[in-house]
Amino acid sequence: MYDGREVNDPSPIEGRPSEDDELCARARDGDVSAFEELVTRNQTFAFRVAWLVVRNRGDAEDAVQEAFVKAYYAMPRFRPGAPFRPWMMRIVANEARNRGRSSRRRDGLALRLGSTDTAQRAPSPEAAVLDRADAEALVAALDRLPERDRLVVAYRYLFEMSEAETAEALDVRPGTVKSRLSRALVRLRTELASNPLAEVEGS
Repeated sequence: MYDGREVNDPSPIEGRPSEDDELCARARDGDVSAFEELVTRNQTFAFRVAWLVVRNRGDAEDAVQEAFVKAYYAMPRFRPGAPFRPWMMRIVANEARNRGRSSRRRDGLALRLGSTDTAQRAPSPEAAVLDRADAEALVAALDRLPERDRLVVAYRYLFEMSEAETAEALDVRPGTVKSRLSRALVRLRTELASNPLAEVEGS
């Protein structure tokens, strides 16, 4: 299970590899080693999602640990062929909300933004805006947004999930992702513009 250490995620953010489908099928049949491999592939990502909700390292780690336990027991109900990561992140976010409601401790943890290889993909205008923002300013600006805005921006641009994956993780329709993201980006640009560390053109 999750041990609090960050690892490199061997799978791309978009286009889940066939190994994930095989691992999910084995895990659904009770293969513990297959589920542990899914945990290894997703634990860093899960921690970042949990932190976006609770913004506290201890609570985030506890939420991820509990979420993976719940996911293991829920695997027999996992839909064959569905992407594992959005399903898992929805469990993580829900567990983090439960933790957050019972504990509001803050320890000033700075979110470590993950980097993915995007050399073969041209960034969208929105992603380019985020790329030009100072990481510290971006974390601070995200921290000031409501949770629903933090998650939709993080899923779609920082973690580079597809629109369909974002909708799955948020448990909303794809059209809702578009409208929610549009509003969240406006709020994020406003927050970045008010931060002296941010140097974003066209905000």
